Parts: sequence; C-alpha cells; structure tokens
Amino acid sequence: MSEPEMFDVQAGARKAASVIVLRDLAEGGIEVLMLRRAERDDDMRSGAAVFPGGVLDARDREAHVHCLGWDDLAASARLKLDAGGLDYLVAAARECFEEVGLLFAGDPDDAIVQQAHADWRGPLQRGEQSIAAMCRSLGVPVDLRGWHYWSHWLTPPGHPKRFDTRFFVARAPAEQHAEADFGEAIEIMWLTPEQALGRERGLKLLPVTRRTLQQLKVFDRVQAVLDHAAAQGDVPMTLPRRATTAGGELRIVLPHEHVYAEVARLDPRGEWGALAEIVPGRAVRLSARVIRVTAPNAGMMTGPGTNSYLVGDPVRNRWTVIDPGPADGDHVQALQAAAPGPIERILVTHTHVDHSPGAVALAAATGAPVLGQRPLHMTGQDATFAPSHELAGGERLELGPDATLHAVHTPGHASNHLCFLLPQEKLLFTGDHVMQGSTVVINPPDGDMAAYFRALESLLAMDLDWFAPGHGFLVARPHDVVRSLLAHRLAREDKVVVALSVHAPATVEALVPMVYADTPASLHAVARRSLLAHLIKLQAEGRAVLDAQRWRLA
Repeated sequence: MSEPEMFDVQAGARKAASVIVLRDLAEGGIEVLMLRRAERDDDMRSGAAVFPGGVLDARDREAHVHCLGWDDLAASARLKLDAGGLDYLVAAARECFEEVGLLFAGDPDDAIVQQAHADWRGPLQRGEQSIAAMCRSLGVPVDLRGWHYWSHWLTPPGHPKRFDTRFFVARAPAEQHAEADFGEAIEIMWLTPEQALGRERGLKLLPVTRRTLQQLKVFDRVQAVLDHAAAQGDVPMTLPRRATTAGGELRIVLPHEHVYAEVARLDPRGEWGALAEIVPGRAVRLSARVIRVTAPNAGMMTGPGTNSYLVGDPVRNRWTVIDPGPADGDHVQALQAAAPGPIERILVTHTHVDHSPGAVALAAATGAPVLGQRPLHMTGQDATFAPSHELAGGERLELGPDATLHAVHTPGHASNHLCFLLPQEKLLFTGDHVMQGSTVVINPPDGDMAAYFRALESLLAMDLDWFAPGHGFLVARPHDVVRSLLAHRLAREDKVVVALSVHAPATVEALVPMVYADTPASLHAVARRSLLAHLIKLQAEGRAVLDAQRWRLA
C-alpha cells in the first residue's frame, strides 16, 4: 500500500453554484423546488431532477455592488476562499431566475417581475446580458438576505465533466410562481423530500441531490432549515468516488459509506474503478504486499464475510496468510489461487469458528506451519486449532527484505486475540479487535471488557494509518476510530450504571432492554453477553456487586 497519489482533486472542475429553494406547507412540513433537466446525450445529468443552479459567469462579479445580505469579504470567509465567494451566491440567484423564473430582488412588484421575464430572462440564458445589467436597468438588487451556505460538493475524479459546486438554502420569494424555461428545465416540481425520494415518483436523482433530500427530511419548517444552516461550522467538501459493482457497473460512493476510504486509496483518480462491494472468493490487491480474499460466510456476526489476507514481500514472493477463515474448501482453494507465490506460514488472530478452522486444510495443502495462541476457555472456539508455535505479543516475523509483521496481543474479544502490524504500511490487521461499522461482542468468560479497554487504548500509541479488519473494507483514520469505540463503550457503561442505580437489584436479562434500548430486540440475546462483560468489569473495579444472580451498585 504505497503512499496515496498526490494531485489536485479540484483541477479541471468548473465552478458552479446551486440554491435549494424551500417553502412551508400550511399543514406542516416543507417543500423543495426541483426541476427536471432536458434529455441530452452528452450530459450525465440528463433527465435528472435537480435544484436550480449552474456554472459561474465571469460577469457575476459585476453584480457585487447590487447585493443585499452578503458582501464578498463575508462570503469568501464563509466559503473558505481568498476572494470571489460572492460570485457563487450571485450565480445561484441568476441561475434560479434563468431556469425557474424566481427573482430574488427584494420585494419587486408584479410589473418589475413581468418586465424581468419579458426582457431579461432569455438574454441571460443565452449569455447575451449580465445580471448586473438587469439590476441597473430595473433598479432592483440581488437580494441574498436569508440565504445560508449549505454544502460543497465536487464531482468524482474520472468523470468527463466535473463541477465544483457550492449549495445554498433560501426561502422562496413571496408572491412569485416558478416557471420552467423549457430549455434547461422541462418540468417544475414542488415536492416534499419524502415525495422526491419516493419510488412512486421514479425521479432520477444525482448522489448530491439524494443526499440533500435525505438531510432535509428531518426538518418540519423552512426556518428550521435556515437556522441549522446558519449554525453550521466549517462546511467540508464532499468528494464522491467512482467505483464498480461486482458486475462491472459504475457506482458512485459517498464518504459515509464503509468502502469509501478503500476506493479513495486504491483508485484516487477514478481511472479504473475499485470494487464497491465485497465479493467472496475474489482476490483484491490492496498493495504490493497485501491481497484480500473474503470467505463466503456472510451473516449477522460476520458482515459480508470473513477476510483472509495474503501478506508478503513481492521481491521474495513468499506469502503469509492471516486468518484462513472457516472450514470451507472453496475458500482454501481461492486463497491458494490468489497467492502470487508459495504460502509459507498461516497466522490466526483468534480461534472463533469464522477465522481459524480453514487452517487445517490450508496447512495440509501447503505444508505451511500454523501460528497463533490457544484460548483460555474453549466454549465457542475452534476445537481443530493446533498451532505449530504459540505466538506471544511482541514477536517479529520477517517476510522479506521489505516486509515484516509484528504480533500484538489484544485480548478482550477473545483471550488469545492477536493483531498483526505491517509497519512498512502503518497497517494493522485487526481480526475482530476492531470491526468496521460496529462494536464487537465481548462474551465472558473468554471475553474480557477490562482487557478490551486496555488493548484498545494501547493502539493509540502505535504509528498507524490503516486498519485491515476481519470483516469489511480497509479503515482509514484508525486513531479516530479507536477513540470513538472507547467513547461508545464508556457511554454504554454509563447506561449500565444508570440502570443499576434505578432498577437494582436486577438480573442481566432484566437490564438488557434498559441498557440496550437503542438496539433492536432481535439483537438483545447477543447484547446480553457484552452487558455481562460490562458488569464483570464494574465488579472488578468495586463498583457493582452480584447477589443471588442479581446485580446492584456497590
């Protein structure tokens, strides 16, 4: 995993602006103004339902002197620009008038609005006139009072046409009616966010539009949207990424998706399309030293399947397997097929049945020794596990002149849990110590919550850039992830203490729905194990007491 390729992601993107125009419904709720774009062969937005907007015009700057509510200094500071921030607001207002006929110009009378439509809308659309000239001729301002900055989106690298777009929110001008221009806009729609997102409308929505509508769903009045926008801190740039499905189709990946960091790492320019999903049996080259193959055992506790990793030095071309997975013959064959060279050792992070049973068949097929730790308690463990050598934390394995693995003992999820550090890439193979998008189950007696806390905290002292988990995709910003996990566990522990203070003495079963009220009831049986682990930790700290199967605070 080489260092990420450095390049200017904004290079070549056209500057653009859009305004999300909103109005209140009498019965409660909000509607958003959308337009359906004309069908065009060379336009990825062809036929899409979008918000009014378009590219900046150099002449938009001439309208600065006509603006109310914002000046360029304030707009540039809000948009984190050296200058020219007001150009984006002017462009959004101009495009809104051109496309849907809404004139943000203070409180213009009907005659002014009609004259603007008759004399200026067409010339503006054709680029024959500027919005500044219209303001001078009609004696109206560009009224940006009440406008607020909402978001900043950049078209994914690799798209043939890219836009660097700033989005604003504004209340619809009173006493005006939106009208399609039948050029860019062929249909005007006032819709609630739910209607726009609903399947019955069948709207073609770009990722930015869909995401914005999802965000707007939580607001019941326009003023609440405006207040939220005004209270936002820095607005980060959202950069979607191009990826491909298992069938080879293009898919746009957003930053909140688990796959995003991996796609950005493997294909930063969007040139070939990293996989957007886990495909069991398919080898994924994560770097010159690392290959991932996922077992076909997807489930509630295993996510998309259990990851096996091939790690090696490409010069020496001999490979080490981390976690051979379940006892699945097809998966063992897939691992052998994915290895560019001989497999010389098999490492096991822990002996739960989705991670280690495949070691027997893989060792028999390759002659490679198996290394790991035996568990302290055998309940729920892989009874076939027989390591050639019991690894201790701190041991160093030389894979080649430019690849080493360091064993790190991380008990908690399991007493024998090991992570493996590849220092050349600042990459930690985490097994189930850190999972993607969820917390792990701590199941006593082999699981130990206090040990889990200590093991998590130890990761904060390590020089890390990436996690390679036992389930899911590569995980970036590992220290932030660890801090979030610790905060989550501490918050859960606080709920345990509160439940004991109110309802004790109580059995574990009685405490589960109180402590895990935010968890679906279908998962309460699993949550019971981690709750017991929290209680045992509190007991060891002298903060809780167990009397006749009932728990209370000490």
